[in-house]
Amino acid sequence: MFAMLIIGFIVLVTLVLNVRVVSQTDAVVIERLGSYLTIWQRGLNFKIPIIDRAVKTVSLKEQVANFEPQPVITKDNITIQIDTVVYFQVTDPKMYCYGVANPMSAIENLTATSLRNIIGKLELDGVLTSRDTVNSEMRLALDDATEPWGVKVTRVELKSVVPPEDIKQAMEKQMKAERERRSAILEAEGKKQAAILTAEGEKSARILNAEAQKQEQILAAEASKESQIRRAEGEASAIEQVATAQANAYKLLNDAAPNDQIIKIKGMEALVQASQGSANKIIIPTDVTGVIGSLTTLMSTNK
Repeated sequence: MFAMLIIGFIVLVTLVLNVRVVSQTDAVVIERLGSYLTIWQRGLNFKIPIIDRAVKTVSLKEQVANFEPQPVITKDNITIQIDTVVYFQVTDPKMYCYGVANPMSAIENLTATSLRNIIGKLELDGVLTSRDTVNSEMRLALDDATEPWGVKVTRVELKSVVPPEDIKQAMEKQMKAERERRSAILEAEGKKQAAILTAEGEKSARILNAEAQKQEQILAAEASKESQIRRAEGEASAIEQVATAQANAYKLLNDAAPNDQIIKIKGMEALVQASQGSANKIIIPTDVTGVIGSLTTLMSTNK
């Protein structure tokens, strides 16, 4: 009875050790008598004791390999330290197990050699400004080289690029000089723009002032013209009134039928008015004596 219990216990332990549940993210490489047999996928799997053996469990998830910084010489003979990060995924567990002895070490060495080949074609400025190009070339190179190993390189990133200390100081000085140059350019552009705006403002002010003066002159000329027109109209009206008065006086005299004596008196009055000017010459008619006599007689009669 005791032997049966021992046998049953051994069988149970054997079953437990040879039955395995594989998760969805893993794959297990199985060998039979030292030769590749199959790959266990997700779910419940069973192997024959002693004959079958689980060689390696491979993760199918995307993995990240962060390698140590590598010294690399650029095209302009500057040694820089570059830290790289490689993202990869196992696509063929069989080739990953049998294609290379140490896959991670192989990927690391391959990354270092590919990095030296690519960086050696670029100068330092190109390395610092063309990281995307370097990343793409690195990914293509690693992906082609690792395909026989059942590995798919999905992404490569240059984590850091560290130049020598003296180069770093020179770059900092260069950047400082560049910032100062840009600051000076911006300041000069600002002063230039301010001067342009000031000049445009003064020009606009002068134009407005000239237009205002022109408008004032136009208004003054129109006012003077209006004043002259009104003065001329007044003088014409006065002349018209004087002429009308004289015409009325002549009409009244004509209607009164004056005698010769009154006509002679009016002639003397006109003669007196004409003699008031300093440059006038007096011409005395021959019958002036008769006119004076008539005037004396008329005056005596009025008395």
